Amino acid sequence: MAEKKKGKKPEAAAAPETPAATKAARPAGSKGEARLKGHYKKNVVPALTKEFGYKNTMAVPKLEKVSINVGLGEATQNGKLMDGAVNELTQIVGQKPVITKARKSIAAFKLREGMSIGCMVTLRGDRMYEFLDRLMNVALPRVRDFRGVSQKSFDGRGNYTLGIRDQLIFPEIDYNKVEKVKGMNISITTTAKTDQEGLALLRQLGMPFRQQ
Repeated sequence: MAEKKKGKKPEAAAAPETPAATKAARPAGSKGEARLKGHYKKNVVPALTKEFGYKNTMAVPKLEKVSINVGLGEATQNGKLMDGAVNELTQIVGQKPVITKARKSIAAFKLREGMSIGCMVTLRGDRMYEFLDRLMNVALPRVRDFRGVSQKSFDGRGNYTLGIRDQLIFPEIDYNKVEKVKGMNISITTTAKTDQEGLALLRQLGMPFRQQ
């Protein structure tokens, strides 16, 4: 994924046409069943059952949770950066994150045990589906020169991790109020037993994987 130069707004690009794509994803906190959850039940389950020959729908892989982590070592010197990270992550996911703290002291980095070094949030249910919908169909296509995400970031058990270098790709973030560009790691946990099944699940949901 190409990195944007600091100080410039991300360029918008048209979302790729996928079975899960829509012109506008539902915002976090909307009432009713998440659109992507409905797509999973109606289209993804039958497609995966046919592809892998599952005997019943309970065996079909599904999303379990999505964890978003923002590391911010500079916050040890500037507390305002942590406040900004928490507020921005809350706007993006619609749920307040928890602050992560250092487990041990490291003198070389002027780090003491218990210092705040980042924030994280875990999403489940409709909020998880709503976030992924906006990530895949709205945010990722806004990355400059976006050609898709790697298929090689699975962990061997069907779970996927994606690195984002700039929070400005999310339309919820006001460019003029951002003090510092922050990256984040997004971990998608599934019930898939293999990477092949995990890849098929995310692809059917609309994850824009890069052609190998």
